[in-house]
Amino acid sequence: MNGGQFWPGRYTDRHGSEAVVFESDGRESIRTTIRGVRFEGSSMDDLGALGGEPPEAPFAFFDGALCSCLLQWEVPLSVAVEGQGVRAAVLDCALRLGGQAGPGKGLDAETLTTTLRLDGHAYRNAAGADTFEDALNEVQRQLPAGARIRACVACAWSDYSPFGNGLMAGLACFRDAKDRYRQVDGKHGPTGIFAIWDQHTEFVQETWLCGEFEHRSSTHTGYRGPFPVPAWP
Repeated sequence: MNGGQFWPGRYTDRHGSEAVVFESDGRESIRTTIRGVRFEGSSMDDLGALGGEPPEAPFAFFDGALCSCLLQWEVPLSVAVEGQGVRAAVLDCALRLGGQAGPGKGLDAETLTTTLRLDGHAYRNAAGADTFEDALNEVQRQLPAGARIRACVACAWSDYSPFGNGLMAGLACFRDAKDRYRQVDGKHGPTGIFAIWDQHTEFVQETWLCGEFEHRSSTHTGYRGPFPVPAWP
């Protein structure tokens, strides 16, 4: 895999706003420092304070993770454009984390918005996507014909668990089991995703990219289906 990335961003809550940098290893670790406090999580909606108990205000937490705030960051992406080669792009991300709905209740809904900026154009998912999978499927469907995102979410060797996935970073990579993964055509049985699940190489973030990337084809779609998934009628 490539080395880590540093994503410039911003943290905002009712106490104010400040520029931050998110450090990503491309797998299941994201770190940042906010107001002098170090945070880490496997996903942007799971950032907890390193080294023990959450600090006192000015932060809000739910089950040890930041809430009641807006996280913004930029991720470098590449897009293959037919006849033009690989083009550099940027994915602007904004995640609004809700607060606790009331005593004994869960959090208000979180909202994710992503905007791919490519060659002076912006391609944005509708506000309120549940996951990066949904958001990037929608962005890909908006791209011009012949333009294809190059990232793990669009790779021939990646798939999700049938039990579901969270906001990000739950994408299993099967690059070390390509021959077996080529046979996957559903959930159960000898060619189901469960039969080879333990052979996955690692879990990765949807926006990551390694040297073994291949575009997901329309003929072999594994368990999760093609990328992009066709829009509902």
